[in-house]
Amino acid sequence: MDISLNSIKSIYLVGIGGIGMSALARYFAHNKLFVAGYDSTPTVLTKALEEEGIAIHYTDSIEDIPSQITDEPKDTLVIYTPAVPKNHGELNYFKTKGFTLMKRAQALGVISKEYTTAAVAGTHGKTSTSTLLAHILNGTDQGCNGFLGGISKNFSSNLILSNSQRMVVEADEFDRSFHSLAPDLAIITSTDADHLDIYNTHAEVIEAFSIFISKIRDNGTLIIKKGLEHMANKQQNIKVYTYSATHEADFCISKISQQDGLYTFTLKTPFGKIESIELGVLGKYNVENAVAASAAALVWGTDIEPLKKGLKSFKGITRRFDLRYKGKKSVYIDDYAHHPAELKAAITSVRAMFPDRKITGVFQPHLYSRTKDFAADFAESLSLLDELLLLDIYPAREEPIPGVTSEIILNRVNCNFKKICSLNSAIEELKNMEIDILITMGAGNIDKLVDPIARMLKEKEDAE
Repeated sequence: MDISLNSIKSIYLVGIGGIGMSALARYFAHNKLFVAGYDSTPTVLTKALEEEGIAIHYTDSIEDIPSQITDEPKDTLVIYTPAVPKNHGELNYFKTKGFTLMKRAQALGVISKEYTTAAVAGTHGKTSTSTLLAHILNGTDQGCNGFLGGISKNFSSNLILSNSQRMVVEADEFDRSFHSLAPDLAIITSTDADHLDIYNTHAEVIEAFSIFISKIRDNGTLIIKKGLEHMANKQQNIKVYTYSATHEADFCISKISQQDGLYTFTLKTPFGKIESIELGVLGKYNVENAVAASAAALVWGTDIEPLKKGLKSFKGITRRFDLRYKGKKSVYIDDYAHHPAELKAAITSVRAMFPDRKITGVFQPHLYSRTKDFAADFAESLSLLDELLLLDIYPAREEPIPGVTSEIILNRVNCNFKKICSLNSAIEELKNMEIDILITMGAGNIDKLVDPIARMLKEKEDAE
């Protein structure tokens, strides 16, 4: 869709509380436009937006739409997320009244055309990699803007703004959203089967990533995980680099060591070796994300010292292998993992940090369709735990599927202790367990447990 944002005075976002939508809201508010929106539920993020002066309401009601929006259809852009149901009252009102409507990804595509853009895609790893890349670039003289898929701990936001002409964006494969982008540089971290409610087959997922690669601008760059490079079109006028933390590649590592979950390594690049890199965030899987982000930064001309400084000073992202409590007896980590490959990466990273200790996991499956498609794979990953509390499925945008419950995962899990419980009873269950190492995982409303669990563990240790 070709549209100029210069003529727009007001922005209305249907589903404003989403991580990508809220970043757009902040961007347009920063640019002095009137911004308002709807979401179904108040959250910490929507509260933050309201405190920043953005008008939000939580009932699907045309009467609650601000007059600045309804009075000026020609001057207003309505942005919506594909997660909003087709029968949504406000969305259908805007459609019938002649407003200009865009999906979130289309709006991001229009904005990114004004910048030299790096887009990070992948079925997992994209949020950590894009946030780390934006952090590294922001610490250079050239600076960087960023639309992120999580809350950066360094910036306390999902939006980074500067005077730079460079931008890093997370490229989301859901609903083929990333096809709205035309980046100068792209990173692809993974192409596992996911979102099969959209794609039907793994082959369609891979095809979508191949189309994304074809969107890279002439003379651009693709940085892709080793083993996936066959996806690049050999006739396309782009430079292709591979990366890996476990195999030989254009960008790879050697001399890796770990202390208390933090890794030090040597980075081998086409431009020479970089010794003694220290990564500021926990988890072995983050080493691979760091290799990808470093490759992009180096291709874009980042010098060695700013690169090393950025990697060491990176604090991570809320809910991405997030250390929430470390006491004398117990440790608690929270993670957004909601795909079998992500669960495996998170749990094996915990096991690498604490090889001889008992690991308890709390997992909330996300979507009935994903649970149905990957029940056996989820069970295989969760069997790496010693103990499992399995929550009920978080439905998000979906209606229930007959016969699909958390039990189809639990019945396949092989660990020392396993049990299904509700979100509301999880804290009480954990109180009655001997917690050594705890990890919570999921992309739904399991985040409501994070602060209470951290408090409970502290109170439990203080009382002993």
